[in-house]
Amino acid sequence: MKKNLINKLAMAVALSVSLTATAEAVTLKLSHVRPQATAIDMDAKQFANDIKAATDGKVKVKIYAASALGDYTVVQERVGLGAVDMAVQPPASGVDKRFQVVYMPYLVKTWDDAQKVFAKGSSMRQTVAELYDAQNITVLGAWPVYFGGVSLNKEIDNAADPSVNKGAKLRVPPIKTFQLTADNIGFIGSPLPFSEAFTAVQTGVVDGVMGSGAEGYYASFRDVTKSYLPINTHFEMWYLIINKDVFNELNDDQRTKLTSAADKFEATRWENARGDQAKNEQLLEKAGAHIVPVSEAQIEAHATIVREKVWPEIINDIGAEWAQGVLDEALK
Repeated sequence: MKKNLINKLAMAVALSVSLTATAEAVTLKLSHVRPQATAIDMDAKQFANDIKAATDGKVKVKIYAASALGDYTVVQERVGLGAVDMAVQPPASGVDKRFQVVYMPYLVKTWDDAQKVFAKGSSMRQTVAELYDAQNITVLGAWPVYFGGVSLNKEIDNAADPSVNKGAKLRVPPIKTFQLTADNIGFIGSPLPFSEAFTAVQTGVVDGVMGSGAEGYYASFRDVTKSYLPINTHFEMWYLIINKDVFNELNDDQRTKLTSAADKFEATRWENARGDQAKNEQLLEKAGAHIVPVSEAQIEAHATIVREKVWPEIINDIGAEWAQGVLDEALK
């Protein structure tokens, strides 16, 4: 009888442990904007594998590629609400226009400067974390993408001269910095959600796209890109974000392992991003796009115009004192 009691107690303990383990198991939905098998998709999958291995399968990450859960502007709101657990994507300024500060055109001009300004531990990262925190979102890491350029569905004379009126309409993200930049370097900015951009180019509503770089244009626009203008419009960082409540509901060990995997996710990308940019320009060329030659002097000419005409407007729009302080600290 004593033996039976011991067996029953052992079974009860085993069942309790099993139920506890099941209760702690969680699957997190992670959204990103690119098609499957692109660089971010592969890195996101590696991140998911790292989390699964580190937590013995207690925390799993399910990847939703190609904006399957909605346009990135919508997904950011959903992450804040907890309807989507995680995302890796560009910040959207619809809820808080101060996010425009991370898109300041020609804020940095080299990869070394970009890493100094945007990497973990920088003042800009702290600013970004604070802006997301106000939306109930925690920043786990980031994914440096590229220096931006312009994709065109036709050849344009003097495309690399910012003083020439090109008469071409560009889809730009619904963020003021991009529209003002397009308007001041000879194009016409037309704000459209990312999800509508390809159709807009394909049907001739716009003549091209601004707001991405060679990686994005090859992944999503190569069939409508006839020429690519690498004028370094901005440096793009995507942030690996998670709903704050979801993050806090994980136990201490799971949060630590999630953060560690995010650190690896970011560090690996900094190592690979420069080479990827050059590779994607080559892929665009192989797909039939003409890569427009752009000199350092021409990039400097774009930067001069934009800093003189665009920066003051953006700084005033998002709060002069706050924005100037953020920029001064970032560029120390």
